[in-house]
Amino acid sequence: MSPPPTAAPENAPEHCPGTESEQAGKASACDGCPNQNVCATAPKGPDPDLPLINDRMGTVKNKILVLSGKGGVGKSSFTTQLSFALSHDEETQVGVMDIDICGPSIPKMFGLDDEQIHSSNSGWSPVYVTDNLGVMSIGFILQDADDAIIWRGPKKNGLIKQFLKDVDWGDLDYLVIDTPPGTSDEHLSVVQYLKETGITGAILITTPQEVALQDVRKEIDFCRKVKIPIIGVVENMAGFVCPSCKGESVIFAPTTGGAKKMAEDTNVRFLGSIPLDPRIGKSCDQGLSFLEEYPDSPATKAYQDIISEIKKVLPQ
Repeated sequence: MSPPPTAAPENAPEHCPGTESEQAGKASACDGCPNQNVCATAPKGPDPDLPLINDRMGTVKNKILVLSGKGGVGKSSFTTQLSFALSHDEETQVGVMDIDICGPSIPKMFGLDDEQIHSSNSGWSPVYVTDNLGVMSIGFILQDADDAIIWRGPKKNGLIKQFLKDVDWGDLDYLVIDTPPGTSDEHLSVVQYLKETGITGAILITTPQEVALQDVRKEIDFCRKVKIPIIGVVENMAGFVCPSCKGESVIFAPTTGGAKKMAEDTNVRFLGSIPLDPRIGKSCDQGLSFLEEYPDSPATKAYQDIISEIKKVLPQ
């Protein structure tokens, strides 16, 4: 007998076959459902590779997703600076997995542009920034950094599965997973594959203006529907800090109250706000830790406060 399908999404039609059914997205009941394409391309269980994934991920203490419904709000830059900060303690082992398949910027932000994946008897080896900070991204596989990745869902799912089961992550204190915008194939795949070993939680990144917040609300809804704990919301680009005079100006006006008001309305923890500092972009382009390069910036203090809040939430 095939396993029973998982519970249908809240907005599914009456006779939904279930998200893990072989008929998911294909049955006549799926016609017109907003989830039809996602269900049709998402991985279905039982999956023979799941025991391998569970074995790899069983040695990872905290698996953290960095999410946002909106692109361009600074998910990858936050992932980078968070990972640099977590790895500052040489006893802490940190991994970064880039599942933004079509827009992999993580290699650039860690200064790993020309690196390639190496394999051994134990699997693919992460590319190491430092002895305790390893990275995996499709960017290491491309022959040319400017090559477009034109993949449909199943191929994306396959690569994410490889990152989880074939990479020799070793014993990690943190695996930080950088995701693309939205709530699509990549997000469903990583949630499905990590279902048994568990996701510690998600950090949601937004900017202050309503055009970003409206998509982040959808991301909050996504997390609740697939039962991902929400660590909290970070408001990025909250004002501009002049590197010379340290004065702040509002760039993206919080016309509906910003991330703090949204967090209150949705009953989600507000982790803090990070002001714009042009040197953040410079640090990411150069593959450097902004927090170490510019310790006196107000943005560095904001990052440190937010990271302290994140650590309070995570299991010790």
